[in-house]
Amino acid sequence: MNKKSPLLILGARGLVGSALVRKFKSVGHESILAPFRDELDLTNQQAVLEYFKTHKPEYVIDAAAKVGGIYANNTYPADFIFQNLAIQNNVFDACFKHNINKLIFLGSSCIYPRLCPQPIKEEYLLTGELEKTNEAYAIAKIAGLKMAESFRKQYGCNYFSLMPTNIYGVNDNFHPDNSHVIPGLIVRMKKTLDEGKKEFEIWGTGTPKREFLYVDDLASACHFIMNYQGNIEGTHLNVGTGEDISIGELARLIGKIMGFKGEYIFNSNYPDGTPRKLLDVSKIKALGWKPEVELEEGLKQSIQFYLQQ
Repeated sequence: MNKKSPLLILGARGLVGSALVRKFKSVGHESILAPFRDELDLTNQQAVLEYFKTHKPEYVIDAAAKVGGIYANNTYPADFIFQNLAIQNNVFDACFKHNINKLIFLGSSCIYPRLCPQPIKEEYLLTGELEKTNEAYAIAKIAGLKMAESFRKQYGCNYFSLMPTNIYGVNDNFHPDNSHVIPGLIVRMKKTLDEGKKEFEIWGTGTPKREFLYVDDLASACHFIMNYQGNIEGTHLNVGTGEDISIGELARLIGKIMGFKGEYIFNSNYPDGTPRKLLDVSKIKALGWKPEVELEEGLKQSIQFYLQQ
């Protein structure tokens, strides 16, 4: 990867995109294009084509997507599938027409069947029914993965997909209702502490298990794959830690870090989602990449970031 050639990072204002900008700047990449949404509407095909024509990126990482937790996915499925398909289609179209050197498309572990054998191997894709609460988002991400595969197969394009597990960290979306599980727990834990309450409510039964990857580790994986010169077999690679934790245990860990001393109660009126989702990350680790940030340390950094806002 030529550090002087333009690298386009899409979704640069978001959790993953901002970490990608930090990572590539830290290793001395000299030409980073990182347009925000008000500068480039990725759902507008003509605007995307014009941007590529004007700025001539050589490398592209597509981290742009409409994202949210179980509540948001379950409430606004039309928004999730329509906007994400539009973004992906326009990006792939522009990359192909402008002959970019390499594209990394970022998906999500929700592409896998709801009741998948654990840990989840890449080849389990499309072997069973998806989790209903985020089916629309998952279908859009599967379409993006298959688009990268199809362009590679038909035209020899250097397009590849990474499927990260649940991401958290600095610049996360800390919305009390529409965020992912870690920032949602942090926001509600802070509110519980501020109000002096002795009980903390966990949405669902607390039994589902999830794997979490600190966002800077995902950025390092993208940098690793962007510079990888060897052959990578398969349609995509999982990116994660290979370790998981129950939602109940996660809430207690966040409570411990933030100083909560009260009781934990569970509200089963909220859906649990997939019972367990742990990725098999043996393939990317065999190539030479591994995560560095432990969960407790990552949570401390996320909490500190939120409290400073």
